[in-house]
Amino acid sequence: MYDRYIFRQNSRQRWLSAPRLSSSKKAVIIYVPIPQQKVFQKSQIILVRELEKKFSGKHVVVIGERKILPKPTRKARNPLKQKRPRSRTLTAVYDAILEDLVFPAEIVGKRIRVKLDGSQLVKVHLDKNQQTTIEHKVDTFTSVYNYSYCRAVSVHHKKVIEILSYRILIFYMSWRT
Repeated sequence: MYDRYIFRQNSRQRWLSAPRLSSSKKAVIIYVPIPQQKVFQKSQIILVRELEKKFSGKHVVVIGERKILPKPTRKARNPLKQKRPRSRTLTAVYDAILEDLVFPAEIVGKRIRVKLDGSQLVKVHLDKNQQTTIEHKVDTFTSVYNYSYCRAVSVHHKKVIEILSYRILIFYMSWRT
């Protein structure tokens, strides 16, 4: 189910895993420590392209290795000595992972649709400028995020102007009534 590899670059260890997303699709996920992620992102596009050539038929995705801290409770045996940072909350970590997943593109909008049965679908709108670069990977993004984090997500491309005009229209309609 999971194939794990260790990838060495600059004498640091990077973890690779290759989950089987469906019967025909596979993806390679590279987990990078957060302090080194900014440096890694500078060469990420070239490295991903070379790794996709090496692992033929598989898409390569780079995700930062983040940690979620539990919500502090009053009855905890070992209360945390410091307040939990906002970047370690569940929502912040999932949002940051989603940004890492679609890295060359920027997220310009996000909608959360809650269905009657309580399930949630996150609709993510990416910048239209990067559409040609990552359009073939959109299915992989949704599958990896759903498989790894058990959250449904759908990825679409929109222009920033379309989203801004939609927000202005909503504001105008709410102000008018």
